[in-house]
Amino acid sequence: MIQISDLVRSKNGRDAGKTFFVIGADGEMALIADGRARRLENPKRKKVKHLEFLAVSSGRTAEKLRQGERVTNSEIRRAIADFSESSEA
Repeated sequence: MIQISDLVRSKNGRDAGKTFFVIGADGEMALIADGRARRLENPKRKKVKHLEFLAVSSGRTAEKLRQGERVTNSEIRRAIADFSESSEA
């Protein structure tokens, strides 16, 4: 089950293959943002079945999301970039 602060990859749609942070989830729908095309102010609502779970993020940004603290788009972009670098290595 996908939860807030998980890293996911879109399987369908024009954003297919892109990595996102889950910033909200309820049952079969999730709110996702990447800080660039989909900013925190306007997250994408996407069905969970169209998302591929990648990892549970454990960084500072993920912790802030779980605590309900304010997160910036640049923090989201940086966390996704860090995850991409670590998964390639």
